[in-house]
Amino acid sequence: MTVQKVIEEKLSSALKPTFLELVDKSCGCGTAFDAVIVSSNFDSKRLLDRHRIVNDVIKDELPNIHAFSMKCHTPSEFDKLKSSQT
Repeated sequence: MTVQKVIEEKLSSALKPTFLELVDKSCGCGTAFDAVIVSSNFDSKRLLDRHRIVNDVIKDELPNIHAFSMKCHTPSEFDKLKSSQT
């Protein structure tokens, strides 16, 4: 299983996201990712706490990843973001 699939499965299982996008920015090498994660688990959490939650979920994969950029939103934040972009 690829690193991307492992990360996607772990995030899906732990956070039950309503939207999850994980893009491999390392040309398929699995060492750099951009993530957009939308989950109600982020409700009432500060940005730093959201990042800590995600980092804890993928902690076993992080030593082998060079870069992991994430945007963590609640469902209502994501809805507002989407509507402001249209």
